[in-house]
Amino acid sequence: MDAALVAFAADGTVTHWNHEAARILGWTADEAVGRTGLAGWAVRKEDADAIEAALGAAMRSPGRQVHEFALLTKDGHRVLVRTQASAVRGPGGRVAGVYCAFSEVHTQMDLERSIALSEALFEDASWGVVLVDADLRPAVVNAHAARTLGVGRTALLGRPLGDLLAQGVEELECALQHVLAEGAPPAAAELWVTLRSEEAELPRRCWRSGFVRLSSPLAEEPVPLGVAWLFQDVTETKRTEQDNSLLRFRAHQLHRAGRAAAECPDPAEAAAVHLDFALAGFADHGLADLATRPAPAPYGAVADDDADDAYDTYDTYGAYDAFGTGATGDAREGAGAQAGTEAGTGSGRGAVCALVRTLASPAGAPGPSEAFAATGIPVPYPPGHPALQAFQRRGPVRTSAGAAPAEGWAAARHWPDGTVHGLCVVLRSRGRTLGVLTFLRSPARRPFDRADADYAEEVAARIAACLDLSGAASR
Repeated sequence: MDAALVAFAADGTVTHWNHEAARILGWTADEAVGRTGLAGWAVRKEDADAIEAALGAAMRSPGRQVHEFALLTKDGHRVLVRTQASAVRGPGGRVAGVYCAFSEVHTQMDLERSIALSEALFEDASWGVVLVDADLRPAVVNAHAARTLGVGRTALLGRPLGDLLAQGVEELECALQHVLAEGAPPAAAELWVTLRSEEAELPRRCWRSGFVRLSSPLAEEPVPLGVAWLFQDVTETKRTEQDNSLLRFRAHQLHRAGRAAAECPDPAEAAAVHLDFALAGFADHGLADLATRPAPAPYGAVADDDADDAYDTYDTYGAYDAFGTGATGDAREGAGAQAGTEAGTGSGRGAVCALVRTLASPAGAPGPSEAFAATGIPVPYPPGHPALQAFQRRGPVRTSAGAAPAEGWAAARHWPDGTVHGLCVVLRSRGRTLGVLTFLRSPARRPFDRADADYAEEVAARIAACLDLSGAASR
């Protein structure tokens, strides 16, 4: 901000009057220089004594004296200014006059507010603030941004944004370049990023970001100094919104599936309809395998295994943690290999002879799920297969190939090529375990989680009721 400068000799004669003083008061330098004092032309006579006393005090005191005066413009208007006056001394230390700098109070207050705002943003703001220069490198970082990025404030300066972000850096740099070229966008943007310091776990974060282009106020033409990037972490809010939206979608899909299945004359066809509706936005493939059982006992008789089933108190997810907390991939499957072997050989709790494919979605081109003929030929699942584990435990089992899937991982489990995530849940109806329902995902989708398992169990209950009604389980 330019300041008006006025100099007075020891006797009060105006010796200097700059361009900004002429702009504020309207008196040119030729009109002002040489006058004695300000009374009668730049100051009202009523105010002259107080102003002259303040200027005289500034000549007798060390340092600067700050005052607010009401000056008079050439056209007769009064202007409130804030002045800083200091003595001017000659070679021998004798006071030669007084030098006075002043500016309009509202302009000075605007400047002070701007400085105070800048200091507050870089110290106490609850938003992250990063000033990025024209080379897209951080120049100034506030404390909140440094904590969010997980590094020190000085460690960020001058480093490329790619050194800080593993994902989302392209979107951020594109936004910064747009702001430098076109100006600030009309609304805040939401950027999903992953910090490079947490790249191993890939915890994606959502930052609600605003951008402001910075230009030098001293240049005759606007020259971009950089971009002020303000952001706030809204990950939890966005995830809550996404979870609620997902729940609404799945509830709507279940409702639509129920309406469509009610119009199917064949219960097996209704089961296929439920599977098709469940796959939308949830999985890439779906498989339904039914267990072959011995001929049913006469009415009223209770078999040994059924008696055990009626009174065993397994929890929702089985005696073993079916989700394999802390394990990934085949580590979860190996933990239940023995249980799966028992399930596949017909011994132990919930034993079956085999699992026979009854219903499956097409593995190639998209289309409706197809029902298989009742051949009785079992699927050759190896011991420890997730489907056998799920049947044995009566609970969902999740499995994943991990970040680097081994070659033939899906083929070894008799799943379609390209499968890297699997979820197996049991088909239960009228207190009996009929078989296993399997959902499969490709690498384009994330692994299954507990919420997915809950939804899969809801779908499995509807499919199981349809298959039980069709009599497929008894064949």
